Amino acid sequence: MLMITSGVAASLCYLAATGLQLQRMLKGSGTDGRIKLLAALAIILHGFTAYKGFINTSGYDLGIYPMLSLMSLSIGAIVLISSLRRPVDNLFVFVFPLAISTILLQIILKGDYTPIQDITRGIFGHIALSIIAYSLLTIAAAQALLLSFGDNMLRHHRLVILRNLPPLETMEHLMFEIIWVGLVFLTLSIGSGFVFLDDFSEPGLIHHTAITLAAWIVFMVLAWGRYQLGWRGAIASRWTLFGFVLLVLGYFGSKLVLEVILGKS
Repeated sequence: MLMITSGVAASLCYLAATGLQLQRMLKGSGTDGRIKLLAALAIILHGFTAYKGFINTSGYDLGIYPMLSLMSLSIGAIVLISSLRRPVDNLFVFVFPLAISTILLQIILKGDYTPIQDITRGIFGHIALSIIAYSLLTIAAAQALLLSFGDNMLRHHRLVILRNLPPLETMEHLMFEIIWVGLVFLTLSIGSGFVFLDDFSEPGLIHHTAITLAAWIVFMVLAWGRYQLGWRGAIASRWTLFGFVLLVLGYFGSKLVLEVILGKS
């Protein structure tokens, strides 16, 4: 019951923060401290909800719904902390609705995953690295969407809307900053998986590993293209989104098929 209460309260705080941020964007007004205060409260409540879903009396639940909630919690926290020093406030309108949807999935739906009783430090570290990597690259994908939107507004001379966004060059620089850090964590996540995972014959693990490696290659090609060929704008956004889609398919796609469609844990 406490998990449901905290989840609903977190969702309401996220919703209020999203509404205020949209209002600020449309009016082109300055920063609003209420947004970050609501976001901080939402993240604290979300943290309690995600913790109760991840660790329960049956063990550690690595099912799709608790992991989605943990991922969106990490994304929200990273964006909120980054907003204290970087112009990423506009990402709130992408991130907070995502968090609301994952909270509702966690408290409403019951997955078929069987919780495990114990997790080694190595596996726990692998999970933590994976969550951080996926969170950062999800934020990069949201930034890529915002960059594409801004570029489209510029091409169609809709300067009124564009004035409410950070400069395109700033958004692009932020996107690549996030990608560099996310790529480091993704590399560490993949490496730790090969070191600490003993059995790759578990259902979906081979597909997950193969598609994640493909996503890693895409982001490495993007990094090379940026450094060697000066990729930017639309082409950089497309590669970022392509890599992100592969990550989503590699992890959550496999879990969706196994747990929701096939009913296996």
